[in-house]
Amino acid sequence: MLNLIHYGLPNKTAFKIMEDVRKGKGLKEEYEQIMREKNVPDWYIGSCKKIKYMFPKAHAAAYVMMAFRIAWFKVYYPEAFYATYFTVRADEFDAAMMCHGKDRVINKIREFELKGNNMTQKEKNTLTILEVANEMYARGIKFLPIDIYKSDAVKFKIEKDGLRPPLNALQGLGTSAAQSIVEARNNGELYLWMT
Repeated sequence: MLNLIHYGLPNKTAFKIMEDVRKGKGLKEEYEQIMREKNVPDWYIGSCKKIKYMFPKAHAAAYVMMAFRIAWFKVYYPEAFYATYFTVRADEFDAAMMCHGKDRVINKIREFELKGNNMTQKEKNTLTILEVANEMYARGIKFLPIDIYKSDAVKFKIEKDGLRPPLNALQGLGTSAAQSIVEARNNGELYLWMT
């Protein structure tokens, strides 16, 4: 757009050309004629005709900045990174599968990989989480057992010896039930609630 304005095209026309080209709508003949009148180089006009879609620079910059932040946390605060990663994906986290050590995680990864393209979407999502859990184990961070007295309802907790999964990471125990357990625990009613 700025180049077109530099060549003398009106701001509104330059903006419309930029938007049409960026969105893959091509270059209209009337715009091409205006560009030629303003002595825009042929290579520039040809480029505008060839572009099918352009990802906005601002979005690209935002994605790069977010990737940098994520990588920074992953390197310098790995426990916080993994706690957040698994908390966001708690619905697909299977404590029985992932909290029993690296060997079980690796075996489950191999089992899923043998299925190849026959994996369900749920299995593909679980495989991704298993790969991150395997990476976490390789970095010396482990999962602690789920504890009715220590686990949060929905968030993975960072503790001295590792990450403690939330109660809702247990298959079949939903978020509302997990929150009820934590509420009863906080009110000193857990023993009464369990009997």
